[in-house]
Parts: sequence; C-alpha cells; structure tokens
Amino acid sequence: MMQIGIGTSINPYSQSALGLNDKETQDFKEKIKSGEISGRTLSQAYLVEYSLKIESYSSSNLQAQSAPFDLDKVKDILSSIDFTAIGYSGKAIADMNPDEAASLVSEEGFFGVTQTSERLADFVLMGGGDDVERLKAGREGIIRGFNEAEQIWGEKLPDISYETLDKALAKIDDKISSLGGSVLDTTA
Repeated sequence: MMQIGIGTSINPYSQSALGLNDKETQDFKEKIKSGEISGRTLSQAYLVEYSLKIESYSSSNLQAQSAPFDLDKVKDILSSIDFTAIGYSGKAIADMNPDEAASLVSEEGFFGVTQTSERLADFVLMGGGDDVERLKAGREGIIRGFNEAEQIWGEKLPDISYETLDKALAKIDDKISSLGGSVLDTTA
C-alpha cells in the first residue's frame, strides 16, 4: 500500500517537523493568532509540500523505469533510488540479466507503462482528492519529477517514460475535468 506521508514532513502544524523549541512553538502559535500566518499561507505550504513529494516520487519511478535499458550507465542512479518507497521489492535491478530487466519494463512488468503510470497518477489522485488545486499541484510535481529524471539520465529518456508520463497525466486530467477544472492556464 502506498503512503502519501513518506519522508520528512514540513507541515507547519507539526512541531517536530519544524524542530521548534517551546518558545518557537509559542511564537508560531502567536503568529497564527495575530494573522501574520494566515490559512492561505498554511494552505500554500501544504500545496508546496505535496507537490515536492509528488516530484520526488515521480522522479524515482521514472529513473527506475529507465534503468533496465542501460545498466552500465545507471549504476550510480540505481544506488540513489529507494525502491522500497515506490513499492518495488523484487530482485535488484543491477543484478538482473537482460531478459529479467526486459520483463520488468514489459507491459505486465512492475516498471511497464501501465503499472508505473497508475502508481504516479494514483499517488496524485489519492493525495489530491476532489481538490482541483491539489490535483494541479500534483500534476506539476509529476512533470518536474520527469524533468529531474531526464536531467539525471543526461539525455532523452527511453520512449517508455514518455508514454508513462502521457498516460499518468491523462488520468489526472480526466479527474480534474470531471471536477469542472482545466489543466490549461488561460491567464497570460
């Protein structure tokens, strides 16, 4: 089962996440009471945290999906991916032979288009619920994660990653549309 709260929280309500001492905690509460920190500011902080988690999750999934295509090139990348955090518990990719790696990215494989796009989209949909702004923030997080994976890869990712991105975004876009939202920004 996937958990949205993986990693360190920067939730402003969580004193331990901020590492505040008693005086800092009291000062923080006073800022909320005085209006210096508004509900809007807190909401924006949550949106940023959510978007950053999506970006990291997206980047890890897409990097892992690309790994079986060139194992020699990605030894360092593989060591930086927390495969458990993205739900993969199979054989280490670096230890796979070419056939095993190919099956991992096949249509039925854990890192195939269908399963990876579903993991990405479902992560956003579960975290965003029926909140169009959160869904949009999650969508943007996936795109930033994709761009990060592309930069780490050092060149254009394998086609499977682009197919995965398109499929994940389409599922999120459908949800946004069903809520009356639009992914197109008409402001210029």
